[in-house]
Amino acid sequence: MVGYVHEELSSEEISRQEGLYGPLAQAVRELADASIRTEVDDASVAAAREEIEAITARLRAQQLDGSYGIRFNSDGTGRPWGNAVVGLRNPVAPPLEIRRDPVGKAWADFRLGAAYEGPPGLVHGGVAALVLDQLLGEAAGAGGKPGMTGTLTLRYRRGTPLGDLHGEASIDRVEGIKTCAVGSISDAEGVTVEAEGVFILPKWAREAMEKQQERFE
Repeated sequence: MVGYVHEELSSEEISRQEGLYGPLAQAVRELADASIRTEVDDASVAAAREEIEAITARLRAQQLDGSYGIRFNSDGTGRPWGNAVVGLRNPVAPPLEIRRDPVGKAWADFRLGAAYEGPPGLVHGGVAALVLDQLLGEAAGAGGKPGMTGTLTLRYRRGTPLGDLHGEASIDRVEGIKTCAVGSISDAEGVTVEAEGVFILPKWAREAMEKQQERFE
C-alpha cells in the first residue's frame, strides 16, 4: 500500500496540526485568487513575487520526500491531507467538506472561485470531473464498498457557474468487486453536471480482506 502511512497521533495532536496547516493552505488559496485578480502596479507585483519566493524557500527548508499520501491511525481514521479535492494541507483543493451516510451517500456544499475557471465565469469541466470523482468515490466508501476509479462518465447539461455549488452522490449498484455510483453538481437553478463512475476494489485490498476472513475461519 504505497503512500498509506501508519502515523499514530492523538486527537489533540491532530487538532493542533489542523489548526496550523489548515489556515496556511487557506492563506495560499487566497494568494492564488489575489494573483489572478490583482491590478496593482508593476513594482508591487515584483515586490510580492520576491516575498513569496522567500516564504517558499523558508517552507522548503524541511519537507517531505514526495507527496503527502494518506496518514492513518490504528483505528482506521485517515488523514488524506494532500488530496486535490478534500486535502486540508492542499491549497489546490477547494476544499470540500464532505458529509456521508452509511447507506452509500455523500454530499457537500462548496464554493469555487477564480482559480477554477474554464470558460469565462464558469467552472472548468475538468474541475467538475475532479469534484465528482471524489464525491462518487466517497459515496462508495461510505456504503462499505471502497474502490479506485475504473471509469468516470460525465454529462455536462449546461455551464457550471463559479460560486456556491452543491454536489451529491450515491451508490447505484454493486457487482462483485465493482461498485457503480451516480452523482451531480448543482447551482441555485438546478443540476449542471451529472456523472456515473465505476469503482473497483484494488487487488491489495481484496487480498487483505481474504487474509482477515481466513483468520476468523
